[in-house]
Amino acid sequence: MSDPQHLSQASSADIDPDDHIDFMTLMGILWRGKLLILLCMICALGLAVWYALGVAVPTYRASAQMSLGVRTENLLDLEAVLSGVNPDQTSINTEMDVIRSSEIVGRLVDGMNLMDDPEFNPGPGEPGLIERTVTQVRGLLDLPPPEPEVLPDEIIIRNAVINRVRGIIATEPQERSYVFNIAVTTQDPMKSALIANTLSQYYRDDQIALKVDATERAAIWLADRVAELQVEIEEAETEINALRTRNTLISAESIAALSAQSVEVTADLQSAELALRRAQDRVAAFEDAATADYETRAAVAGDAQLMSLSTAAAEQDAAAIARFDRRFNQLLLQLRGDTARAREAVGDLREQVDSITSQFEQQSQALIEIEQTERDTEATRILYDTFLTRLKETSVQVGVHEADSRLLSEATPGYQVAPRKGILLAMSVVLGFIIGAIATLAREALQNTFRSASALERHTGRAVLGQIPRIPARTRADTIAYLAKKPTSAAAEAVRNLRTSILMSSPDRACKVILSTSSIPGEGKTTLAIALAQNLVGLDKKVILIEGDIRRRKFPEYFPNAEIDKGLLSVVTGETPLAQAVWSDPASGIDVLMGQKSSVNAADVLSSAKFTALIDGLRQQYDYVIIDTPPVLVVPDARIISAIADAIVYVVHWDKTTQGQVDDGLKQLRSQNVPITGLVLSQIDPKGMRRYGYSDQYGAYSRFAKGYYEG
Repeated sequence: MSDPQHLSQASSADIDPDDHIDFMTLMGILWRGKLLILLCMICALGLAVWYALGVAVPTYRASAQMSLGVRTENLLDLEAVLSGVNPDQTSINTEMDVIRSSEIVGRLVDGMNLMDDPEFNPGPGEPGLIERTVTQVRGLLDLPPPEPEVLPDEIIIRNAVINRVRGIIATEPQERSYVFNIAVTTQDPMKSALIANTLSQYYRDDQIALKVDATERAAIWLADRVAELQVEIEEAETEINALRTRNTLISAESIAALSAQSVEVTADLQSAELALRRAQDRVAAFEDAATADYETRAAVAGDAQLMSLSTAAAEQDAAAIARFDRRFNQLLLQLRGDTARAREAVGDLREQVDSITSQFEQQSQALIEIEQTERDTEATRILYDTFLTRLKETSVQVGVHEADSRLLSEATPGYQVAPRKGILLAMSVVLGFIIGAIATLAREALQNTFRSASALERHTGRAVLGQIPRIPARTRADTIAYLAKKPTSAAAEAVRNLRTSILMSSPDRACKVILSTSSIPGEGKTTLAIALAQNLVGLDKKVILIEGDIRRRKFPEYFPNAEIDKGLLSVVTGETPLAQAVWSDPASGIDVLMGQKSSVNAADVLSSAKFTALIDGLRQQYDYVIIDTPPVLVVPDARIISAIADAIVYVVHWDKTTQGQVDDGLKQLRSQNVPITGLVLSQIDPKGMRRYGYSDQYGAYSRFAKGYYEG
């Protein structure tokens, strides 16, 4: 047998939540739940078939293929006004949105009278089940009828129809080309094709209308601009004529003559100013020398006559002095006169310069104004001619526009796109599998009982000594008869395997005193104890079966023919000898010591030295002593008796006893420091094993065991 400590460690490792999910364990869980998964798949498949054939409205998809005419924009050409689509992805995507725009789809709705189509405008319709029920209840309760529903106006209905139609339209541009598809999905294949073709035509008409509108707006703008420019040219020419009339003699030659004259007069002015400065210097020199001696004044004057008179005057010749002063004053007056004439000449020349400069500036400004006006007029005339040419070209373009897209292939009657029965059925099967798998895993996760020996071993860390199926006996009394009549049945073989496991569980000492207990009542511990005793008797062993559960005393139901008044308590207290209290079952050969009703507390009796002495005596008289004890979680009797037992068999009801009950029961026994020999999974339902998917694992209960055991 496996070491319980080692098994406990292995179990802890197996259920460590930090470990990775065991794929094989997961597959095993799913395989065990294959019937539930199959049921979910069948249900999902049935719903899918019902939906596809009876509920879903088939829809059909039709596509019209078009291409965009891409042009490169030229700002110097009229095509700038009438340009096509730019060759960038953003512009192409914009055109895809234009096709589905509310404006174009609105024209489609109006043109095809789609507001009268119930697919897009279903209307209020008949009242549903809930509405009819509410109406009936209100009538029974004498409640006033509800306010009549306000119907939406025409605009709201039209907008709703437009939105529904936009929902069935899809534009699909192809990569690395200017080709795209207009796809329409409706409930009628012909309608899908008709809407796709009509929408493509409306889109092309919209492009042409936009070009015509742009051309007309351009023509109007050009005509207004041409008229404005013509008026500007006329006004400019009138202004030029007026300027020329006011400045008849002004020309470039006259301005050049004035410039030359100004240069000459300026040169004369400079010469006159130089002569004036010299005259002024001579006068100043004469005036400064007026008080000097005669020779100095003669030298300043530079006059020969004064030079000749200066010597005599220096000698104080009165006549010479008079003549010298007269001559000097005469020269000074002459110089002052020259200075006055030079000043007048400078003034006259300055006036001439100012006059010539003023005339030059006036004539130059007038000439500049005339030339600027002429240049502006010429520029306006050029612009006028350009716009006039554009206006003529635009007028020619009206009526000859083409759309920037063309239809490559018209839509044909649509093909069905929904419901796609194959995909729907496949998805329903997959969905059913997923739902079934989730339900199976959830059921496994919520499972709080034990359905297999491996699960019980993993949870408790204890070895499972045997797996006892449910014995098909109508009453407890029939249990012994069934095992005796069918020694090759699955139940008898399971008890035989349990017997072997118990006897081999402790090779160091003989297991003479065997205790059978469980967590709660009804787990099959009494049946197991009786079956084990019967099986040991079959080995020609002397066996005594003791009813330790003296509170419930179920042995009379198994041995209804036992007519004996005394029992275990009488033997323990010494009131009755053991030989008189033991009843021997003639059918099985088991010596039975039954319980006995008494007012004495059972725990006190079982914990007494007399009971221990009784068991020691029985060890000597019998090969095996089988004790059926009460459930551990109900009374402490089993814990008391376990101290003197050689082997403790803990019975767990298949798919009934909870994990918490088993844990608590084992904990109670561990508190007494007594080793538990092993566990027994009892009352196993073979059909339930197969239903939960364990039919391939558990020997006598598997589908492979058919023919090996009696029914």
